[in-house]
Amino acid sequence: MAGSTWGTLLTMTTWGESHGKGLGVVVDGCPAGLPLCEEDIQKYLDRRKPGQSRFTTKRQEGDEVEILSGVFQGLTAGTPISMIVRNTDQRSHDYDEIKELYRPGHADYTFDAKYGFRDYRGGGRSSGRETIGRVAAGAVAARLLESLGVRVTAYTRSIGDIRISPEHFDLEERFANRVCMPDAQAAVRAEAYLEQLMARGDSAGGVAECVIDGLPAGIGEPVFEKLDARLAHAIMSVGAVKGVEIGDGFSAAESSGSVNNDGFAKSAQGVVAKTSNHAGGILGGISDGSRVVVRAAFKPTPSISSAQRTVNRRGEEVEICIKGRHDPIIVPRAVVVVEAMAAFTTADLLLQSMSSRLEGVQRFFGLSAE
Repeated sequence: MAGSTWGTLLTMTTWGESHGKGLGVVVDGCPAGLPLCEEDIQKYLDRRKPGQSRFTTKRQEGDEVEILSGVFQGLTAGTPISMIVRNTDQRSHDYDEIKELYRPGHADYTFDAKYGFRDYRGGGRSSGRETIGRVAAGAVAARLLESLGVRVTAYTRSIGDIRISPEHFDLEERFANRVCMPDAQAAVRAEAYLEQLMARGDSAGGVAECVIDGLPAGIGEPVFEKLDARLAHAIMSVGAVKGVEIGDGFSAAESSGSVNNDGFAKSAQGVVAKTSNHAGGILGGISDGSRVVVRAAFKPTPSISSAQRTVNRRGEEVEICIKGRHDPIIVPRAVVVVEAMAAFTTADLLLQSMSSRLEGVQRFFGLSAE
């Protein structure tokens, strides 16, 4: 299959299936000399691993990463960085009853239509476990961005119709509750809502918000490689994402130019700055130096235990009740996936921007402009 590689100068290629021996990623194009160890990767993987609360699948996986190549004496070597996470708690028999059925909301039917074959054990490549490779690659990119003073942070903005409040926003709170919300009061209401849905065998959707701080103006290309276009592509490639917003997003369509336009002024430091940020830190596909704001809308988890109508591979109409271990909501574990894809995409475009000006190229090679 095509389409398992992302990036231009900094690239990732993910591999593996949900119920295979393991999953992993190869990251290429990372500059040599970046401090990197397995602990740097593991802390990101720990944020997405299963079995951490009632609101995640009960599959017990340590998701322990092993760096196979590309790092020497604690520094990146400039060569491909290969990482693996081995599967240890597969229960393929949980899927025996549905191997001939098309689960509503899943990729079963479309995989069959494309390949004439599908891995019914957890969805194979379409499983959420594919994101292990993305998160590991994103951790590398985050280390690179950190060395450049750029920070990428994501959290749960809403679950169902329960949204975080600016008045109660506390970023550290996202690690203190089971739904990754930076608002303790909203988290309590969201958890109660999820308990109600679980009691009737149902699931919920939600929105993850990601912010990028410290990104200088001038990152992104003005036509097909726009910063917002690449971020949208990267995040839309995450399973279950059905919409992406930049800045005010869809609400901008209900605004007016006099309200939506961000004014410019000179800051106290004497640099150009915006007086508002409706654009979400991107103008003309290029970063404007303010905070970049991206949101991803996730659909409800399609694997639910309540009865649903479907058909089997013979085209016969049947009823299905999905068994096994599934998240009642995707967003809390997917937050770090959004963060990883945003970090990787940003780092790739930062590297591409190094050749935007002749003076920058000359400075890199120790030459002076004539």
